Amino acid sequence: MARSTREKPDLQKKVHEVPHKPGVYLMRDRFNRVIYVGKARDLRKRVGSYFLPSKLTQADLKTRAMLEATWDFNTHTVRSEAESVLLEGKLIKEYRPRYNVSFRDDKRFLLVKIDTSEEWPRFRLTRFKKNDSARYFGPYADAGALRQTLNLMRKKFGVLTFGRGAPNERELKSSTYQVPVRLSEVNAEQYRERVAQACEFLEGHSREMIAALEEEMRKAAEQMDFEKAAELRNMIEDVRATTKPMRRFTRGSLPSAIDPMADVRALADVLQLPHAPRVMECFDISNISTTHVVASMVCFRDGVPDKDNYRRYRVRTVEGQDDFASMAEVVRRRYSRILLEAREVNPDAAEFSQENAADALERCRATASVAGPADDKQSVRPAISESTAPSYVRLPDLIIVDGGKGQLSAACRELQRLGLHDLPIIGLAKEHEEIYRPGRALPLQLPLDSGALRLLQRIRDEAHRFANAYHQLLMKKRIGESILDDCPGVSQNRKNLLLQKFGSVNRLRYASVEEIASTEGIGRKLAEEVHRFLQRH
Repeated sequence: MARSTREKPDLQKKVHEVPHKPGVYLMRDRFNRVIYVGKARDLRKRVGSYFLPSKLTQADLKTRAMLEATWDFNTHTVRSEAESVLLEGKLIKEYRPRYNVSFRDDKRFLLVKIDTSEEWPRFRLTRFKKNDSARYFGPYADAGALRQTLNLMRKKFGVLTFGRGAPNERELKSSTYQVPVRLSEVNAEQYRERVAQACEFLEGHSREMIAALEEEMRKAAEQMDFEKAAELRNMIEDVRATTKPMRRFTRGSLPSAIDPMADVRALADVLQLPHAPRVMECFDISNISTTHVVASMVCFRDGVPDKDNYRRYRVRTVEGQDDFASMAEVVRRRYSRILLEAREVNPDAAEFSQENAADALERCRATASVAGPADDKQSVRPAISESTAPSYVRLPDLIIVDGGKGQLSAACRELQRLGLHDLPIIGLAKEHEEIYRPGRALPLQLPLDSGALRLLQRIRDEAHRFANAYHQLLMKKRIGESILDDCPGVSQNRKNLLLQKFGSVNRLRYASVEEIASTEGIGRKLAEEVHRFLQRH
């Protein structure tokens, strides 16, 4: 494994080039990998504080280890402290640095959502932007300022926040919604005019309101009402923080040293592939417990995640923790599905059993009524996966399995049984980042600063994250279902019948006694007991 022999640079000199501006800083190790991402109101002061002579002796163990591993840093300035928070979160999600904890759980910033198709639209908070008819404002880095601004909007515009539907009795009687007349005295159409004004306010048209608040603050100060003046001052700051135009940091605009396609081409060179692996699929097994052994398959297209083609699996045929057998099952299920669907497109393709299945797939493609993108030469047709919506299926240019010789051999055997002899496949062993290839006794080791290795690490880490997320989802579901074990009269068989009909304990909780009683094997008396039990718990 390649090691750097250069001396550690003196970073205190570089600190003097850092500006006194808000932004983010990235700490890098000797192999130029990002190991920590931080934000700062003043980059010069924050970054400089790390390299003071006393810092190493006074720092905690984690900071000390990070500083000892830091060989370089770079900074990116932004326009405000709030933007530095947004950019910090985006960069941590991209690089997943080893010394960062915040944001690694895919935490998202708050958005304001309003669905104008509703009769009485309400301003609600959300962390996810869906592809629907609603309008979204944000994201907002300061959640506290956002909530205070929504409170102000209720008073100044008389609009509804949170909840759903028409205003309830309490809201109709509330003195909050009386601008310029009470909410109870306006119809839905008049209310929508209030909503339009509030939307303009969130879009940044807030000068008039800020000017009015500043005038109120001045009068309060003149009248010696300093408590009210301070409250108005805080309100003005919250409004400015919320309505100030904020840059949206997308993947294309992120400060990044990653060039996905360059890494793809580098990987093709080191693996001696006939062409660049534009579509790669990586498998990972998660067997944290024997209760649920699950697997993930993530797809990268042109070096970046193609999340529409991710798949997740529950291992069915393997008892206990057997990574090799689990990998074999998942690979078999993934690619036998593609072959079966290709056969459906062309039922007369008997050549599947006599020749390389990849060539048979190509022949089927030529007769398929529905094809994928023009560059997907092996696209077959839309397919229903185990856990996602339809998408075009094609054989990947490269398969990656998380593991060493054992996992690779298990996957290769399944591919050979399916006739996919020539499909490129490798194994990536995590301990020493060794690349195993079929028919090669010795693993391939790339320099740690190699773009090809960094690409494989990103794919492997994403597969690992996706598998663990599915495992945690199933464990939470199991914990939720276990509450029925304490319900009197509910045996394991009856529990299975209830969950089979309602899908989850949460849905069962909202079911009526009559709906529960209609379940096979559940009488009226037991249904009442189950209903009472779930309302109490």
